[in-house]
This record gives sequence, C-alpha cells and structure tokens, in this order.
Amino acid sequence: MNRRQVLLAGMAAALLPSLSFSARLFAAPASAPPTLLVFLRGGYDCNNLLVPYTSDLYYESRPTLAIARPDPRDPHSAIALDSHWGLNPVLKDSLYPLWQRKQIAFVPFAGTDDLSRSHFQTQDNIESGQPSQQRRHSASGFLARLAQQVPGSQPIAFTDALPLCFQGGQDIPNLSLRGAGKAAFDERQSAILSSMYQHTPQAAAASDGLALRRNVARDLQDEMLAANRGAANAQNFAAQTRRMASLMREQYRLGFVDVGGWDTHINQGSTQGQLANNLSNLGQGLAAFAEAMGEQWKDSLVIVVSEFGRTFRENGAKGTDHGHGTVYWVMGGRVQGGRVAGEQVPVNARNLLQDRDYPVLNNYRDLLGGLLLNSWGLSGAQVQAVFPGSWPNALGLV
Repeated sequence: MNRRQVLLAGMAAALLPSLSFSARLFAAPASAPPTLLVFLRGGYDCNNLLVPYTSDLYYESRPTLAIARPDPRDPHSAIALDSHWGLNPVLKDSLYPLWQRKQIAFVPFAGTDDLSRSHFQTQDNIESGQPSQQRRHSASGFLARLAQQVPGSQPIAFTDALPLCFQGGQDIPNLSLRGAGKAAFDERQSAILSSMYQHTPQAAAASDGLALRRNVARDLQDEMLAANRGAANAQNFAAQTRRMASLMREQYRLGFVDVGGWDTHINQGSTQGQLANNLSNLGQGLAAFAEAMGEQWKDSLVIVVSEFGRTFRENGAKGTDHGHGTVYWVMGGRVQGGRVAGEQVPVNARNLLQDRDYPVLNNYRDLLGGLLLNSWGLSGAQVQAVFPGSWPNALGLV
C-alpha cells in the first residue's frame, strides 16, 4: 500500500463506528417514551449525595467528609428532603427544583447481588441484566434485548464505543459527544470517504454518518460561542446533554451515556472537592437535559445508576473505598417523585453489610424491570426477556 492508500484506510477505519447511523426518521411506538440510562462509572459515594443526617454513625464515621445536618443558616449543610434524608447542597440549583416539582426520586440501598466490589465485574453484571450467578451470554446486554422487544425504539449510545448493555442484538449507533466541537473530517475528507462507499451497500449509511458528525460539531460549536454570555460550553456535561436531548426529541427513544471520575479513594471532599464538583456538573447536565427536552420531558424517563456505592467510613486518605449498595435516581415528568423510595433500614452499624457498606435491598433488575414494564407498556414475557428471572417492582414511581 502506498502512503495515500494508508491514509484513506485509516480515515475509513475512523468512520466505521458511525456507519450504522442514519439520519432517516423512524416513528417510535407510542409506548416508548424518551428514556435515558446514565451510568456513573467508578462507584460514586451515595452517602454524600443522599445524606442520612439522622444517623450518628454517619458523623462518627466521616470526621472530614460528613455533610452537616440541615440548617437554614448554613449554606453548606444538607438540604432536608424528609425526616431522615438530606441532599448535598451543591445540587440546590439543579436537582432540588426537580425534587420540589416531584420529578425526581431517590432509591437508596439499591444495586446488584454481585459482592465482588470489582468495578469491571460489577459493571458487566449490571449491563448484562442477567442474574449474576446465572450469566449465560457474556455479550448480551439488557438494553439490546429491550430494543429487540420494542421494534422502532431507536436506540443510541452516547459513548466512544458500544457499551455492553447495547451489545448482542441489532446494529445500534454510538456517538461520543466528548470533544465533539470539531468535526472528525473536513469537507475534502468527507467527500473522499463518501466516494469510497459510493457503489457499496454501505453508501447511505456512510453518507448519513458523516452528515450526523457534521451536524453535531456545528451545533456544539454554536453553543461554545454562546458561552460568552454565561451559557455552558461544549466541553461540559450540560452542553452534551442538551445535544443528547435534541437527538432524542427528534429521532431516538432509548439512550445510554456513561460518566466517569467517581472512584474517590483520596481527598474526596464533602461540599467542595472532587465529588462535589462531579455532582454539581452532573446535576447541571441533567437539569439541562430536562429543560432541553421541552414538552417531551413530561413523558421522559431518566435513570441514574452506578456499579456500587462506597464504604460508609472514610479511609485514612480522606476518601472512600469500594462498597456495595448505592442510591439510584429516577427522573422525569411522569415520575411520582419528591420522595425517597424503596425498602430501607435505619443507618446504623448493625445494618451495615459486613460492617462496611450499604446492603442491597432494592435489586436493580427488579427496579428497572418494573419501570420499563409500566412506562414502556411491556408484557410480563417481554420483561423476562430483558431481565430473566426478575420480579418487576417500579416502587410506585411510574
């Protein structure tokens, strides 16, 4: 191969992940509301999101990380949600208004029965959606199976590579919006790539994939310019979620995005620091998504999960280590929110799992199966195809 052939081959290889994109619109079924799954990779510290402020153990276990009990005079204290739980105050201007409108609920003591406390193993187990002791198909994801059960659901992954949860089924597009402010190919390169596929079965897909990349880059570039007046720029999560909302309003109905940076072993912080910054960015992004969905927000469903929580006690490095149970979030205009839902126990030493972390009392497969059963209008058999052996329970959230 000469130098020109090598360059063309490299450009074509870079394009291939987008070949499954199509700009053609498909009518999604009425039973498929816009649904977005947000995966917080790294196991976030749920105890400093949803603060158990009536627990003396919480304050004894976290001498530097604990968030103060609710106090109207202290802007750094937890925001009381009910008589037991408070919200990290960094979310006061983003998620708390959704709570006040009863459009978000939190489910503590949630997660999987996987006790490995391994990022990769637990993430894979969750994305597979199969019983952790009975996984039969390692490359079969529950969102892929959901898409198979609901033809026309128009799935999309806002990720660099197709995640496991979307593998094992139909061709599903993936598009990373990180760093998408610049088009991957200029006009000359796009023309060359289009000509390479001109007389092949992939011609339409190649053309659509290039067009989608150009449109995303142009729209995000416009948002970067608007940042001069205080608007979010294209590099932060809020800008990404606005673009995601635009795509899901117009074409897609089933989306997935993952957000990293939650493995806080060192200098985690409480209302300031690494975790607080991550929560603030995430909250702003999800609030932006809700706003950008417009009228469709009333039918939307957003579910935030993580592979596990963190240790209840802080470590010697002023951080937290791998835990077990965590807190899931359920958001949307149709959500019966404004409450902390699911089975719960008092937060004390006796109820910690292995004297270490939260137990799992609300299995993720049962919760997600129940949410999909009620919001997507699935039959019992369809739910079992997505989450085999589950006991669907939406906890009255939808």
